[in-house]
Amino acid sequence: METPDNERFPGAHHNMSIPHISKIHTWLPFWNTLCLVTSSGTIALAEAALKKDNRKAFKLWMVVTLTLGYIFVVLQSVEYYEAYAHMGLTLGAGIYGTTFFLMTGFHGFHVCLGAIILTIMTIRGFRGAFSEHDHFGLAAGSWYWHFVDVVWILLVLVVYVF
Repeated sequence: METPDNERFPGAHHNMSIPHISKIHTWLPFWNTLCLVTSSGTIALAEAALKKDNRKAFKLWMVVTLTLGYIFVVLQSVEYYEAYAHMGLTLGAGIYGTTFFLMTGFHGFHVCLGAIILTIMTIRGFRGAFSEHDHFGLAAGSWYWHFVDVVWILLVLVVYVF
């Protein structure tokens, strides 16, 4: 297969040539990665604060985690817009476009789901639903968030690096 537009996607001669990575604003995947990796750290800090019954720190770190998660979603939306509107990368643009949107789209859906879960956990935490000994819901949401983070790192390697 060829890429959808060889002028916009210079690469190998044929057979699923990958678009030139500089065409996709390389700062977007970098900032997205930074947001998710940092948010894994901040949610761990929120959990640690809760285990020490430090409500103020717990609330702060949960808000920071949510902010980073929502920044990721916004940056991913910007990347989709750039790829679709300015690069001609669509689902029908060949194997790269289909793979790009499928993989990052499923991941983005799970990030949105995780952000909703963490928003609910944050609201519950603000209302005092968790204690240093009783916080399974937060721990489960945290593990889900870490998993989404690890999947993103693998996606960066597959979609943007290799």
